[in-house]
Amino acid sequence: MTQSEAVQSETISIAAEGGHFDAYLARPSAPRGGAVIVIQEIFGVNENIKQVANWLAGQGYLAVAPDLFWRIEPNVALTDQSEEEWQKAFALMNAFDGDQGVKDIQAAIDHARTLDGGNGKVGALGFCLGGRMAYLAATRSSADASIGYYGVGIQDILDEAANITKPLILHIACEDDFVPAEAQAAIHAGLDDNPQVTLFDYAGQDHAFTREGGMHYNAEATALAHQRSLDLLATALS
Repeated sequence: MTQSEAVQSETISIAAEGGHFDAYLARPSAPRGGAVIVIQEIFGVNENIKQVANWLAGQGYLAVAPDLFWRIEPNVALTDQSEEEWQKAFALMNAFDGDQGVKDIQAAIDHARTLDGGNGKVGALGFCLGGRMAYLAATRSSADASIGYYGVGIQDILDEAANITKPLILHIACEDDFVPAEAQAAIHAGLDDNPQVTLFDYAGQDHAFTREGGMHYNAEATALAHQRSLDLLATALS
């Protein structure tokens, strides 16, 4: 990921049902108008997610990364570098209430629409757990566009696809053990005919192929996926 502009970052507070949660906000030096909600993996709002937000801000977007685990444990920031952190991440994922999480994403979208430098349009972009939540943002939230990278469990919620009224991209890693071949086939069967949805398959790529520093990171596939995401955001958020 490269940044085309300098960015500034800060922690903001967003009002939600039952309280407030923190979010990382990256601001571009010259906003192009739209905002993007960056939806975390199971590791929380860690340095990787902050770098994604910085990259999007470098492309001219206001980027907001909400702390979706705040109802369980606020401000989680794990890495994928130790077994202990992996076990904690899976425990957090299992305790996470996805239905409530979509409501928190909607709260983040509502907040992002009011940010200085924005034009009121907001997209959602997420990875892994966040990829699933990006799909749910497309089916349940007011996001103007949604993008999911190697989202898990989408094959189990395809009955919501009829609710999609705005553009959705799903980036699918063909060698993803967390989204096996039968799940990928179900996703294609359920979404290929939906005019709002575009599915991109990445042959030879495994789960988290865009996570810099991760064991499956692939720079070429990442660049291709990110460019496709930017192309959608440029159209949907202008």
